[in-house]
Amino acid sequence: MPTPRETAVYTHGHHESVLRSHTWRTAANSAAYLLGSLRPDMRVLDVGCGPGTITADLAELVPEGRVTGVDREPAILERARAGAAERGLGHVDFTAGDVHALGFPDDSFDVVHAHQVLQHVGDPVAALREMRRVVRPGGLVAVRDADYGAMTWYPEIPGLDDWLGLYRRVARANGGEPDAGRRLRAWALEAGFTEVTATSATWTFATPEERRWWSGLWAERTVASAYAGRATSGGHATDTELRAVSAAWRRWGERPEGWFAVLHGEILCREPGRGDAAGA
Repeated sequence: MPTPRETAVYTHGHHESVLRSHTWRTAANSAAYLLGSLRPDMRVLDVGCGPGTITADLAELVPEGRVTGVDREPAILERARAGAAERGLGHVDFTAGDVHALGFPDDSFDVVHAHQVLQHVGDPVAALREMRRVVRPGGLVAVRDADYGAMTWYPEIPGLDDWLGLYRRVARANGGEPDAGRRLRAWALEAGFTEVTATSATWTFATPEERRWWSGLWAERTVASAYAGRATSGGHATDTELRAVSAAWRRWGERPEGWFAVLHGEILCREPGRGDAAGA
């Protein structure tokens, strides 16, 4: 049988404006729903780890265990390795891989974690089945994804509705599903999980510093990242339209009453009657 491979194109790419967002993420602000289930001696797999900030945080929470970060982009793993080394984490490693065909034996990990991954893959159900394969009996698969269609903001700056519609078109043309958050539980059930705890959480950007940061990274991403190139090459927007959306982000960021909320779906998946994730 041929090895399954990713069919979707990663919409964002690894422009500095994208990495500025990714390196802001921590276990506290992006994986709080999982942290109460961790034990010090667990072996954890972090799928789609990117620059590894969440991965390193997870490693600090399992000091007697081991954490492995996997990403399909080898270049970003050098940044992840450097960050872990800077924090003195000797029990974390990073390797290139595809979530549809993880290079690990069955039952290898106590926890398999994926943050903002399933929205970017061509077959999220197959990805979940593969994560289920490598988690040991009694272990947990923990997944969190944003839901673009549920994002909301104030005030209603002209141009931000254009941004949302454009992003969703580009992401779907690339083979992903930008409204993944609401679909996680359904995908997990289709993948064969029978015990799925579904929750939600938000990022909120409202202080002057938060608005400046969030609006600035999206204003830049809209005109300078791989996403911008894919929007124009795919016929979804012109350069002029992208500049208008970027300017709308800047205007929103300058509004003192500005508020933006990002809704995330979250799932913790475990088979019933298979014990606690710490082992038995």
